[in-house]
Amino acid sequence: MRIRLGYVPLTDAAPVIAAAELGFARAEGLEIELAREPSWATLRDRLALGHLDAAHMLGPLAIASALGLSGPEARLSVPMALGLNGNAVTVSNALWAAMAPESDGLGDVAAAFSAVARARAGEGRPLVIGTVHPFSSHSYQLRLFAGLSGLDLDATVRLVVVPPPETVDALRRGRIDGFCVGAPWNSVAVAAGLGRIAALGCEIAPDCPEKVLALPAEGADFTAPLVRAVHRAGLWCAAPENREALSRLLAERAELDADAALLARTLSGALIVDRDGTERANPDYLRLDAATHRPDREHARWLVAQMAACGQVASGGDAADRAAALYRPDLFAAAIGG
Repeated sequence: MRIRLGYVPLTDAAPVIAAAELGFARAEGLEIELAREPSWATLRDRLALGHLDAAHMLGPLAIASALGLSGPEARLSVPMALGLNGNAVTVSNALWAAMAPESDGLGDVAAAFSAVARARAGEGRPLVIGTVHPFSSHSYQLRLFAGLSGLDLDATVRLVVVPPPETVDALRRGRIDGFCVGAPWNSVAVAAGLGRIAALGCEIAPDCPEKVLALPAEGADFTAPLVRAVHRAGLWCAAPENREALSRLLAERAELDADAALLARTLSGALIVDRDGTERANPDYLRLDAATHRPDREHARWLVAQMAACGQVASGGDAADRAAALYRPDLFAAAIGG
């Protein structure tokens, strides 16, 4: 059976790319045709309209699409999660110099960012910060980051949507002062000498829900074999002994505009954060391990709480229950056998 699976070029697309390219899908009787999508909005629409059979998708966007809050309303299911964490806040070199935080600690960096943001807003030239989509953990992490020092993001900063593959170029052209995006684009910006990784998403919101495997809800007959293939591919991706091979695969097949050495660092969490070569390591920077694969309905509820906090959905009501029902740990368990 042949299926078309959409993805946005990010390191955490590794499980679906490995499933398609390394024989995991074929072992389950599937042929996966990978479709590289330029933005989350495009991927959302193509999945909703039936041009894709499955997708590597932002968890909050899957929820928003199913609830009719973003793009064409779509009946979806989430039988598997693809990982946790993987994001970071990167700022231009000029903004980092203006911030001049007292330390690299999250609190000091957030306070320094807020001070510059308030000053710029008072001058009538607010900071412009990119996020990958309004319905994304990136948007919520930016708000949590700002909230550490009491900054009202909406009142002081102009948030703009920039698709992940375009974030580095937007920073280069001076169209944004920084962004929150997933790996490897923060590291690509640093390698290009354009910015500084200021804060890791896993420190702002530990074990933050991220991408999911999203499928039409109409009980596709490929659900179980696809979940098994991507789960087994995810186990392979998470094994440290496969990191070098995975990095080469992503460099060659995922169109990430990054070399294998840089990708290996994003997979290990040993990052270079500035043009001077400062290193920073956090093993939880990007998690693809087996413990992240089962779709967790509490993650869906947390995401809806973040949506409510920034006014995307009304507080109360049944949105959290509807979102939780979208996540299907029963389908995951049935597919992998327990």
